[in-house]
Amino acid sequence: MKVLLVNGSPHEKGCTYTAFREVADTLNSEGVETEFYTIGTETTAPCRHCCACRKLGRCVIKDRVNDFVDYAAGFDGYVIGSPVHYGAMCGVAVPFLDRAFYVSFMSGRNIFRLKPAAAVVSARRAGTTATFDQLNKYFLISQMTVIGSRYWNMVHGMTPEDVRKDEEGMQTMRILGRNMAYQLKCLEAARKAGVQPPAWEPDVLTNFIH
Repeated sequence: MKVLLVNGSPHEKGCTYTAFREVADTLNSEGVETEFYTIGTETTAPCRHCCACRKLGRCVIKDRVNDFVDYAAGFDGYVIGSPVHYGAMCGVAVPFLDRAFYVSFMSGRNIFRLKPAAAVVSARRAGTTATFDQLNKYFLISQMTVIGSRYWNMVHGMTPEDVRKDEEGMQTMRILGRNMAYQLKCLEAARKAGVQPPAWEPDVLTNFIH
């Protein structure tokens, strides 16, 4: 069992990473492997909505998003986090995640479907719940199981040192890690018992007019 922790912060080892580290250490103690992926500061082009990925199976924009989708497909669960920038997700993370999830769905690969996922948010002060909601929307539209904790998955602090002093936030991350590990073990037990995943139903697309 492997979980990929995708850090949407421009800082590789800042506040979001500090929260991730607590989750990863807990997952490791439960026998779950973890790897980190940092989106960083490299500019990612936004989705063009050309829908070429439906035919190509990949995004027509040749950058690291395609490589990420290939890489992420090999994991059993995901933790995706972002700091709060202007009351929402980090601006670099948004186009990256938009395209990764869109390509996964439109290409028919559906690499995230039925896998557990958790959002983690860090902030100095406010904007955490709005960012938390924003991240969870990627999971819910992808038919993923959203993993929670005893509080919304967030930490507070200006620096990693501040975050480590956020005792409630750190506890929330540990409980999140244990809940994620439990869900992965349940899925593994279900597979061994022969429980089949839900059948895929073709999409019905409508709008508010007809």
